[in-house]
Amino acid sequence: MVQELVIAIVGAASAGALYMAAAAKVVKQYERGVVLRLGRLRNDVRGPGFTMVLPGIERLRKVNMQIVTMPVPAQDGITRDNVTVRVDAVIYFKVVDAASAVIQVEDYRFAVSQMAQTSLRSIIGKSDLDDLLSNREKLNQGLELMIDSPAVGWGVQIDRVEIKDVSLPETMKRSMARQAEADRERRARVINADAELQASKKLAEAAKEMSSQPAALQLRLLQTVVAVAAEKNSTLVLPFPVELLRFLERAQQPVQQQVRQPQQAVRPPQPAQAQRPAQAQRPAQAQRPGQAQPQPSVAPAPPPASAPAVSSATAPARPPRPKPLARH
Repeated sequence: MVQELVIAIVGAASAGALYMAAAAKVVKQYERGVVLRLGRLRNDVRGPGFTMVLPGIERLRKVNMQIVTMPVPAQDGITRDNVTVRVDAVIYFKVVDAASAVIQVEDYRFAVSQMAQTSLRSIIGKSDLDDLLSNREKLNQGLELMIDSPAVGWGVQIDRVEIKDVSLPETMKRSMARQAEADRERRARVINADAELQASKKLAEAAKEMSSQPAALQLRLLQTVVAVAAEKNSTLVLPFPVELLRFLERAQQPVQQQVRQPQQAVRPPQPAQAQRPAQAQRPAQAQRPGQAQPQPSVAPAPPPASAPAVSSATAPARPPRPKPLARH
């Protein structure tokens, strides 16, 4: 009798232990427990810690309240400017209402994933290629708003949506590369032209200063010679500027004027040329009968005043006159 009682007590204790083990539940800190009693939702959501449920009558479902990072599969689409692209994204969300996440939607993770893919396709069709490449913040906000609107009824809050990558066709990549090269070349030409304009203005100012001081050009030439000679060249080809010749001409003009003025001021008078008649230089010859009378010699005209006087010693000698023939 006593033995049977002991066995009954042990069996009851074992059944109680099994019941307690089946009824005891532990909810973690980042989870919430939703209890369904006979298929009906209990109003109280079990918090973290130890809790008890009635085995066979109540059912506990744990819902993770952490932020979930879910990648959105890459979606192919055509942008508004007719460019085929492939875009993938990532979505961050969390459950804010555990009861609604269990009751309102069958699988909130799958529902959020499908909604993200649909919204991403819609964003691709409404946007231009430039917006997808450079204006992603605005697209991320629009994509977040599109996903968050239906997710609110599911007890899910969309925390953030980011577009990760935009894949372009190879032809489009080459076209964009050519466009970028052309834009860079245009900017380089504009910068070069601006530099030439500034340099020309500075050179004009320097030329104006050198024109007022011609010696500056010679100094600049000497500086060029020094700069070229520093390279230890065996041959030096140096252009000779015309301005330097003009500078030298202007420098010689005052000296020539100073030399000419004293010569014109002091000029010795020229001596009068001695004139001798031809009869005085030669003795008169006796005239014979029948002989032709010689023509009288004409004295040469005096030279001009500016011509120098010629002395009789240096004058050329006249040829001898022929003797008259005797008549028999």
